Amino acid sequence: MSAQKKDELLTEAVRLREEGHPEQARERLLSLTAAFPDSVEVAYQTAWVHDVLGLEAEAVPYYERSLQGDGLAEEDRRGALLGLGSTYRILGRFGQAVETLRRGVSEFPDDGALRTFLSMALFNTGEHHEAMQLLLRLVATTSDSPGVQQYRPAIEHYAADLTRTM
Repeated sequence: MSAQKKDELLTEAVRLREEGHPEQARERLLSLTAAFPDSVEVAYQTAWVHDVLGLEAEAVPYYERSLQGDGLAEEDRRGALLGLGSTYRILGRFGQAVETLRRGVSEFPDDGALRTFLSMALFNTGEHHEAMQLLLRLVATTSDSPGVQQYRPAIEHYAADLTRTM
């Protein structure tokens, strides 16, 4: 199968997933994975469709494969880090979730979704202080609420040291 044909079939599988036909997309992606086992794009889309179908454990090896090497587009890499981290978390693999999501936040520091999922994984590992700090900083910097913005300096100040009192 040619690279052009692979791209056409991959585009079709993504369209099927986006249009609400994940089972059909999965069938096509599994065939593509067999034909192109080293394609990080195919691995990422295969992971994603497994997640959509609630097959998280089956998604993990595809996410891991998609993150090996440098072939994944930036937006897809961000999505793969978020997908893998949140999937590890759902599976109770909290340490791996934290590690993966920290890597995602390191690579994409402005991504609020990655920071939110990291805070959830930190909560699961008992790192409540850091989880709360992340969420408070995220709320302070992204909220459109006039009340939050009015108190943004105080929220950011207290986020720096949640246990501090007068």
